[in-house]
Parts: sequence; structure tokens; C-alpha cells
Amino acid sequence: MRRSLGLLLCLAFTVGCNSNNSVPTKVGSTETATGGASTDAKTLRIAVIPKGTTHVFWKSVHAGAEKAAKELGDVEILWKGPLLENDRDGQISVVQDFVTKKVNGICVAPLDKQALIAPINESVEAGIPVVIFDSALQDESKIVSYVATDNRKGGELAAHQMGTALGGKGGVIVLRYNAGSESTEQREDGFLDALAKEFPEIKILSSDQYAGTTQEESLTKATDVLNKYKDEVSGIFAVCEPNAAGILGALKETELAGKVKFIAFDPSEDLIRAMEAGTVHGIVLQDPVTMGYKSVMALVDKIRGKAVEKRISTGEFVATPENMKTEEMSKLLSPERFEK
Repeated sequence: MRRSLGLLLCLAFTVGCNSNNSVPTKVGSTETATGGASTDAKTLRIAVIPKGTTHVFWKSVHAGAEKAAKELGDVEILWKGPLLENDRDGQISVVQDFVTKKVNGICVAPLDKQALIAPINESVEAGIPVVIFDSALQDESKIVSYVATDNRKGGELAAHQMGTALGGKGGVIVLRYNAGSESTEQREDGFLDALAKEFPEIKILSSDQYAGTTQEESLTKATDVLNKYKDEVSGIFAVCEPNAAGILGALKETELAGKVKFIAFDPSEDLIRAMEAGTVHGIVLQDPVTMGYKSVMALVDKIRGKAVEKRISTGEFVATPENMKTEEMSKLLSPERFEK
């Protein structure tokens, strides 16, 4: 009897100890786990944190990250970010959550060049290496690498396209994006400096207004500014895709579409159609798929003890009505996107 009771207790203990292995992990509404099987102890769990999850650009970054995971074969991508690109606290919480979960590494596009320094440093101090992409930090001493477009050069390219489209003369509006966003600040400053240097006869009508992080905010602000300078404006520059979407709508509302030279940064289907129709006169392009791909590759290389460059460029380009149908520009105008 005692022998049978002991055997039953042993079996119960064994089942109890192993039961956790069969319990599925609950995934939050904004977190997507893909790539290699998470139950494999050898699989690297890489968190990829964008600035937001609604804009097309980030879906292409996601596609690049997944491409790297598939190529490596033993990497799982954990994709999670704030819904909107003005939620600094939300992004900080996501970083801290992944540190608590003890992922193998983190790739993050900082919403704020200052506010994300502390949580990123905390990750590194916890033994979790960090690659930043798209937008820089003020202090990058502890990160593995920065993978991004040369945003200042992108702004310079936009200035050259604007000046050429205007024939070197006219009045230009620059709508800024969001205070603290390093990538768009570099585009804004690069544009203004290059325009002043290359085209001194072009007058800056307004460059201190922020359009905000959504299409709706941008539409309202752009409409106000365009109405204010309606008799003077001959060109306008948008520094990112949600900014450009609002400006496109504002140009239509103020009946200035096609009359005002419009240079955008980052594509969308509406912007591409507008360039075909002659109401957009240039789009500065990044390579978000390559950005996501190289970010994950650099992080995995670091984890595996390989040397990694501190700065990895992903290139910058300009699509125009004249070159938009070429193979290279077509691919960058409509990059691959991750779809569940």
C-alpha cells in the first residue's frame, strides 16, 4: 500500500513539474511574435520597437526584420510599439517590458532623442544589447549600432529638388514634425541650411510651426499656414509621411495643389498618385526594409561575438515625376510590407 501511494505521489510531482511547458504564452494586442519557434531554447528572441504601429513606413521595417529572422533561421521577432508616434511614455514602457521579459536583444527607433536614453541604458546594464534605428539618441555610448538613413542628407536632397523645381526663386514653407524627434530635426535643418546655401534667392516664409504626428493634425496646421501665406507661397516641404498626407489635403482645400511645388519625405499611395498627377514634385525616399533587416542582423552579430560597425547607413534617394517609373524608384516607392 505504501509502495503504491509513493508511486502515485511521484507521478503527480512529475506531471506538476512539467505542466508549465504546455501553457501558451499570452501575447498582448500590440505585440506580435513571429520568426523561429519560441519554445526552442537556442532561438534568439529579438524585440523590435518602432516609433508607432499605424504608418506604412513601420510595416516595411517590420518586413525587413522578418526577412532577417527567416534568413538566420533561429531568430524570433517580437514586434511591439506605441500606437501613435507621440507616446514617449508608451514606448519607454515597451522597452522596460522587454527588459523584464529578458529578451536576447532590442532594436528600437527612439521617439525622443533624450527620453529614451535612460531605458536603453538600463537594458544594456541588464545584459541586453540594443541597436537603434531610424532616429538617433543624444548619447549613443552604450548602444551596439545606429542603423538609419542619413537624415540630414535627405533634407539636403529635398532642398535641391525644391530649388530646382522653383528655378531658384520663390517663398517656401517648412512644416516641422514633433519636438525631440532626431530624425525629422535632421531633415528640417538639412533642408533649411542647403536651401540657404544653394538658393539664396529663395525666401523662407515659415519654419517654426509643428504639424504634429497625425494626418489630421497636419491637415489643420498646414491649412492655417497656407492660408496665411497664400499670396506668397510657391513651395512647401513635408518631413515625413503623416506630415505629407495632411499637407496634400491642405493644398487641395486651399486650391493650391499643383500651383505650389510640394516636396515630401517618405511615400504613400496617395503621394505616388499625386506625383503622377503633377501635384507632388519630389519624394525623398528611405529604404525601410533594409533598415529593419540590417538592424536585426547587426544585433545578432553582436550577440554572437562578431564585430559591428557603430553607424550603418541604409541610403537616401529622390523620386521625381521623371524617374518614378524606373525599377529602382518603383521598388522604393512601394516597398514590401509585413502583413499578418
